Amino acid sequence: MTEKQTKPSSLLPYTTIEAAASGDVDAINAVLKHYERYIAAIATRTLYDENGGPHLCIDEAMRRRLETKLITRILKFDVSRIA
Repeated sequence: MTEKQTKPSSLLPYTTIEAAASGDVDAINAVLKHYERYIAAIATRTLYDENGGPHLCIDEAMRRRLETKLITRILKFDVSRIA
């Protein structure tokens, strides 16, 4: 995948960011959905089968850690610094 394919293509609305920073679960889920493909691309690992053939797989533990880190940063985000 190229960098252009993995990065989110559009910006999130300010109201969504503001709601997510204040703890709105639906807004946090919208942010996670927005970054879902990017996180999956970062968490993709090459695994090899018994014959040495490579297979791309998403490391689920890494994906969950990245999602958790994103949620943590969302909740710590100070919207007033931007507005």
